[in-house]
Amino acid sequence: MSPRAERRKVIRVRGARVDNRPDTIAVEEPLEIRVNQDPVAVTMRTPGDDFELAVGFLLSEGTLSTPDELAGVRYCDDGRPDPTKNIVDVTVRGDAAHVAHRQHTVSSSCGLCGRDSLDQVRISARWRLDEDDTRVDVRLVGQLPERLREGQAVFERTGGIHAAGLFTPTGELLVLREDVGRHNAVDKVIGWALMQGRLPVRGSVLQVSSRLSFELVQKAWLAGIPVISGVSAPSTLAVDLAAEAGMGLAGFVRGDSLNVYAATHRFAGLVGEGD
Repeated sequence: MSPRAERRKVIRVRGARVDNRPDTIAVEEPLEIRVNQDPVAVTMRTPGDDFELAVGFLLSEGTLSTPDELAGVRYCDDGRPDPTKNIVDVTVRGDAAHVAHRQHTVSSSCGLCGRDSLDQVRISARWRLDEDDTRVDVRLVGQLPERLREGQAVFERTGGIHAAGLFTPTGELLVLREDVGRHNAVDKVIGWALMQGRLPVRGSVLQVSSRLSFELVQKAWLAGIPVISGVSAPSTLAVDLAAEAGMGLAGFVRGDSLNVYAATHRFAGLVGEGD
């Protein structure tokens, strides 16, 4: 496996002081994802948790929906004399194989965002979030960014990497993954959930170190996650999709400050003296 961070020489400027020194930088490398040996996508990622990334990507694509459809995951050397760990082949079976073949023929786009997004998400979303009564205290939500940061080993060394973490409603960290791509970090988390047989991921909160885009809400819905929280702003489409799914969505989460944008019933402690 390639390293997740490397030391490189930089020229550092601090006011009038200029010096040469090494700095730690997050690694970015391409990962080719194949399904039943057919190439389907190439994504730029931080090496590590590649199997989860590939499986999570296919879950986000609507190719996979249950652990039973996953037959295996492996690295491919592609017959090269100096094989890398940058090609992953996911073997799928049953309906997933037919879905994969149809998708490969129709589109080589990056995901559901390229294929009638909203309608495709509705079709692919197997999990009804209204069957999950998860609620989380807003005070706890405010603590999640710091708890996520405490587990970011690569960020601590580089300062240039995103993270996604899955927490229980009481704040217990279930899994944390880092990547230069925020979408990849979430794919790694939901790929972990599928490979662990934990779909739908009821009773959970997904905390991300980024803004809340439509794609992140889409991924959370396809994994059956009832609450998503981010340190930055959501987009209008993210808010609309979360509201439709019944997914709690909180943004600008920073300590005792946050905004709730969708599914207010997911958050306990919203009534205060100013209401």
